Amino acid sequence: MPLPKSIKPSLIAPVVLGLVILAAGLVMLAGGGRLASLGGSWYFALAGLGLSAAGVLTMRRRLSGAALYLLVFALTIVWALWDVGFSFWPLVSRLFAPAVLAVPVLALTPSLRTKGSSAPKIPAYGLAGVVAIALVATVITAFQPMSLVSTGEAPALLAGQPLAPLPGGDWPHWGRTPSGTRFAAASQITPANVSALKVAWTYRTGEIPKDPAAFVTTPLHVNGKLFGCTQSNVIFALDGDTGKELWRYDPRASGNFRPRCRGLGYHDGSLAGSTSSGPRVIATPMGLCVRRIISTTVDARLVAVDAETGALCPGFGDKGVVNLRVGMGAVKPGFYFPTAAPTIMRNLVIIGGLVRDNEETDEPSGVVRAFDVHTGALVWAWDLGNESLKGAPAPGHEYTRGTPNVWSTPSFDDTLGLIYLPTGNATPDFWGGRRTQAAERYSSSIVALDVATGKVRWSFQTTHHDLWDYDVPAQPALYDVPDGRGGTIPALIQVTKRGQIFMLDRRTGAPIAKVEERPAPQIGGVRDDHLAATQPYSVGMPAMGAERLTEARMWGATPLDQLACRIAFRKTRYAGDFTPPGTTPAIQFPGWFGGMNWGSVTVVENLGYMIVNDTRVPVTTQLVPRAQWDAAKQGGGAEGGGAPQYGTPWGLKQAQFMSPLGVPCQAPPYGAISAIDLASRKVVWSKPLGTLQDSGPLGLAMHMPIPIGLPAIGGPISTASGLVFMAGTQDHFIRAIDVRTGRELWKGRLPMGAETTPMTYVSPRSGRQFLVISVGGNAAQKNDRGDYVVAFALPRTIQKTHPRT
Repeated sequence: MPLPKSIKPSLIAPVVLGLVILAAGLVMLAGGGRLASLGGSWYFALAGLGLSAAGVLTMRRRLSGAALYLLVFALTIVWALWDVGFSFWPLVSRLFAPAVLAVPVLALTPSLRTKGSSAPKIPAYGLAGVVAIALVATVITAFQPMSLVSTGEAPALLAGQPLAPLPGGDWPHWGRTPSGTRFAAASQITPANVSALKVAWTYRTGEIPKDPAAFVTTPLHVNGKLFGCTQSNVIFALDGDTGKELWRYDPRASGNFRPRCRGLGYHDGSLAGSTSSGPRVIATPMGLCVRRIISTTVDARLVAVDAETGALCPGFGDKGVVNLRVGMGAVKPGFYFPTAAPTIMRNLVIIGGLVRDNEETDEPSGVVRAFDVHTGALVWAWDLGNESLKGAPAPGHEYTRGTPNVWSTPSFDDTLGLIYLPTGNATPDFWGGRRTQAAERYSSSIVALDVATGKVRWSFQTTHHDLWDYDVPAQPALYDVPDGRGGTIPALIQVTKRGQIFMLDRRTGAPIAKVEERPAPQIGGVRDDHLAATQPYSVGMPAMGAERLTEARMWGATPLDQLACRIAFRKTRYAGDFTPPGTTPAIQFPGWFGGMNWGSVTVVENLGYMIVNDTRVPVTTQLVPRAQWDAAKQGGGAEGGGAPQYGTPWGLKQAQFMSPLGVPCQAPPYGAISAIDLASRKVVWSKPLGTLQDSGPLGLAMHMPIPIGLPAIGGPISTASGLVFMAGTQDHFIRAIDVRTGRELWKGRLPMGAETTPMTYVSPRSGRQFLVISVGGNAAQKNDRGDYVVAFALPRTIQKTHPRT
């Protein structure tokens, strides 16, 4: 409908623009006053005052309104540079929205001059064009990959370094080898041809998970067959060349709160090897189950099936099944179940287990047990609360309840006869007033056991009296690092949720890279618990994504939600690392999901680089008195929504520290991938990982490949040709990255997100190298769930020029 002749567009535009400026100014004035009262920056209150005045004057068509807005904008530029320097994303948060408003302010300036005004003319249209060009340049820059750290060097691969390739390019362990380095000697796919990768085949399991279940298996490949498991522990075998299903076994497992199966174990009985020092191993006759797949189930069973047919192994346990609840006492549904791949060392199957964090105190034991791979007989047990017990408990007794568990995947060194366990925490995680001596000694640690006896040879604790759920989530990486004198030291490298990386001598547990005990915060906890006086810091290795938060590091898509985050930061208790949980909300950074998590790392063995991905999202915690929690009938559970912590005086509130738009409150990136030179122990390159293609503010996909860096669940792998492959992000891609520079060389579109670690192998029949990833969806996108196994390979015309590895 046309406007009345008495109302001209030139009269409406200043009013609308002035209202927008006034509204923004009033919000900044009110919020800025609150921030200043909390001891924060005065900028927002002062800028809000100026914008409010500018808005009123603009609505009245006064040239002084535009001039005042531009003055505030100019001073904002000065303040922003003083506050954060020339960092791109922090400046975008402070300047982009004000610059957007500056364009119409400048464009309207000529119409704000009254007839006969002697006010000096501003080259308005020219300046508006300059600001518009700057905005366009900012948008273009936002789409460009950015380096967090870069040396500018691209070292050559060390061709003389032994690669120890496996016959046929197999992937027979969860981490490819017992060392957990996820390094494949395959080199058919190279930096030069990786851009030609195409989907070779896709397999559907037929079992789509429902939140919070997750399809996250990293398959094994042995002798041309691919072996994987669904979230309900259905085991499937595929033809490695075609993806055709060869067989499947369904254990009919159910009954826990977060079903998943991260991987399987494989044992070849035809190969000569060491035996355990337990009961005499019964030789398996050639035929059924010479080669066997070992799996755990979400209802706490251990299963052995024939690798050729999927038939249960009749000589293993009770017709192929061992009950893992034996000796565990009362186990409520879902309170004990293994999710990690079984560890097969010599003739032993070594099993830990996941317990339901934070639910209650009297939870099942964290015992680690070794079973005979042929018979399923118990060989030894490590009961953390009763280390004199080496087998099953006597009738009527059980393993010590509530001890730290081993829910992630161990590594082992067969030469040393040691298996290395990453331990969890004693439940509940956020209150430790009644923890046992065993819990204090072994929680959040790496523990080396003698594989023949199950006895502890050494242990190293990464967090003392852990009140932050900083259990050790990743598989230890075993690699011989340079000693600086021309030799090497057998190292164990352990990444943590804290962002700390510990490098230890795997023979003794002594630090190779210096570890310092530093004073920890002592104020803000509760009286019925205590705080560790010091905490260990690996000062000889870089910490990833663990820089201290400050008000200046708060972020938002606009100054308004940045202001909201600044106020929230000032209102929430934060004393740096190890801010104690207490009765008022406290910020924890890194959060309990990382830093680095269960996806683990890869070590590029022919270059000496370790590739790590980390998440950078703070969380908040608050202890709630028992009576108050129970009266509110709050639910929750571990990992994000709070937890009851029954049996303690406190319930627990948890939340991610987010802006009103659902974006983490600190500046990007929220996830990164980095390379660390294990000789110099320095970061060589570091890049944000993940784009806004399939996610964004308020949970809405922006469909923009802006490489802001997002949280990633899953880990990287590497190959001898100099490639790193990584998925796990909230955008639906798997990527190939140049290991020497961090440059993205290729990305393959996936049906949805993939929260797991990929793998690669060379087919013994066709000679083709395949890259395989399980695609089950991403926890941040709850409506997307899938059952895909996707394999990529080079087209056969290219593969012929890069023959069998």
